Amino acid sequence: MKKKIRLKKRICFFKRKNLTILIIIFLILMIILCLNFISLKVNPILLDYGELEARKIASIIINDAVSQKITDEILIDDLFIITKDSNNEVKTIDFNPIVVNKILTETTMLIQSNLRFLEQGKLELVDVTNNTLIDYNQDKLKKGIIYEIPSGVIFGNSFLANLGPKIPVKFSLIGDIVGYINTNVKDYGINNALIEVNIVLELSEQVILPFTTEKITIDTSIPIALKLIQGSVPNYYLNGLNSPSFSLPIS
Repeated sequence: MKKKIRLKKRICFFKRKNLTILIIIFLILMIILCLNFISLKVNPILLDYGELEARKIASIIINDAVSQKITDEILIDDLFIITKDSNNEVKTIDFNPIVVNKILTETTMLIQSNLRFLEQGKLELVDVTNNTLIDYNQDKLKKGIIYEIPSGVIFGNSFLANLGPKIPVKFSLIGDIVGYINTNVKDYGINNALIEVNIVLELSEQVILPFTTEKITIDTSIPIALKLIQGSVPNYYLNGLNSPSFSLPIS
């Protein structure tokens, strides 16, 4: 009798143990399926929001740096070296390499340092003009968080968009910033040319979310100068409408 009771207890123990193992396996499978669902359905939505905000704040920093180093410190005429002939007519137009290199070096260094400090939450070291980042939560920026996405946006419903816990978005600058000058010359009137000078900046950032991360490339072209080059207007001689036309004899 005692043996039968012991045997029943062992059988019950093994059944409970097997049931516990099955429950654990089931939970693990459910967690894996949920993570796959998040990866396939939720992550692209969150990344779109995160990428949009990363591009926005990067554009703010870039435009502010260009404004500081070019608009406030550089004269437009300093960008060009214009050679004229004895008749005071324009022969050649070249860039001033010293000024151009100074612009690119100082601008890219300022942008890179500001983005690094912003990434680390060191707002007191970020060199921007007043009120540039006023629309952002300063307490969040000090934690390196540039934006918080409401988790309700994953449902794609406007009524649920602002519900649920906030998902923090951070970014990390990858590599160096590449900058160069781009020009566009257009005809303007008669024998005139309009030169548009743009500074082009390329940088790579890593958008960081709790569940995923993505590398994005930001290309920004900012016009910094417009220069009108006036050439000589050719002289035209009109004989008048009232003058008789000459004739040729036909023989």
